[in-house]
Amino acid sequence: MIAGEGALAPETGAEIAAEMIRVRLMMDQFELYFSRLSAKFAKTEVYDEQGFDSPIAWIKANCHMSGGAAADRVCAGEQLEQLGKSEAAVLAGEIGFAHFAHIARASAAVGERLDESTLLRHARKESVARFRETCIHARHAADPEGVVEEEVLGVEMRELTLTDTDNGMVSVSGTLDKVGGAALRTALEPLAKRMGKDDRRAHPRRLADALVDLSMHALDNGKPSSRPNLQITTALETLLGLAGAPAAEMDFSLPISSKAVERLACDCSVTRILLGSDSSVIDVGRARRVVSGPQGKALRVRDKGCVWPGCDRPASWTSAHHIAHWIHGGPTDLHNLVLLCYRHHWMVHEGGWQIVRSDEGRMLTIPPVTEFQRLARGPD
Repeated sequence: MIAGEGALAPETGAEIAAEMIRVRLMMDQFELYFSRLSAKFAKTEVYDEQGFDSPIAWIKANCHMSGGAAADRVCAGEQLEQLGKSEAAVLAGEIGFAHFAHIARASAAVGERLDESTLLRHARKESVARFRETCIHARHAADPEGVVEEEVLGVEMRELTLTDTDNGMVSVSGTLDKVGGAALRTALEPLAKRMGKDDRRAHPRRLADALVDLSMHALDNGKPSSRPNLQITTALETLLGLAGAPAAEMDFSLPISSKAVERLACDCSVTRILLGSDSSVIDVGRARRVVSGPQGKALRVRDKGCVWPGCDRPASWTSAHHIAHWIHGGPTDLHNLVLLCYRHHWMVHEGGWQIVRSDEGRMLTIPPVTEFQRLARGPD
């Protein structure tokens, strides 16, 4: 029986608030218990015997939950034995189950490399939304390649569907990865601002109008438009790709990997901001252009477009790429610069491909080494 019903129901604001906190604690405790049950259930064959593809599918159907919520409970239950401190914090009301779910996902990703005590200290003082980013930083510090693999999967999961309706409208639906979504929002948000006090369009309408404006501008006589300014905050260790470095932060996005930062830093403005131990700003350096204006013009004249063999993207659809990245000592000289379109630029950095210039000046591409290629050859 739930306390607070009938004559015992709280009346004052303070009583209602206290009852909400008490009930939420009970719910979080039950979530831990449900997670433990979910993990045990996932080890049985009951779901298969009842015709379900997975335990998560069974939980969705029979416990009236979304797939993501069901997967979170199974993961949380599987990690309970490794996360005793975090479990105790939930039971004591110090953190919520939502915090615990983020810790559990990080634990499942990096295993014994997880610093549970540090994460728990953050969880006690951070909102769930902020703590999600903290967990991504922790995962990147422990396993940067794992975060890159997730981002690669996110790019592969990109999709956009344009469907013509019977009345001539076009229905747009799709999914973007973190960097792609941030780039789209960064480009659209400035164009989606209200145009005066009489602009009563809802935000979704303004975003749609901004997308149309951006598309029309791109088609304006083929003239290249200004690329959106993606603001990225990164530690020097992350820029250098050092082990144990946190992920980088970007507007309109969750934290991104050092590989993504490396690609975006190929042709960008860099501003040095030196912070003290208490995060106070000690010094701000002047922004410098990694590829200068004259160099950019020379690149466009020389390469005329993306240099990837077979690519026909014009120069206005490309950005400069350092063959040997300036982060690792490569010079920002024309002989070390080429134009690459977005897709091929991504393939070189996150995708594991290499692009090199032959002695004859031709551009050669080298695919990533696969696990199959690493296998030793057996006897004929």
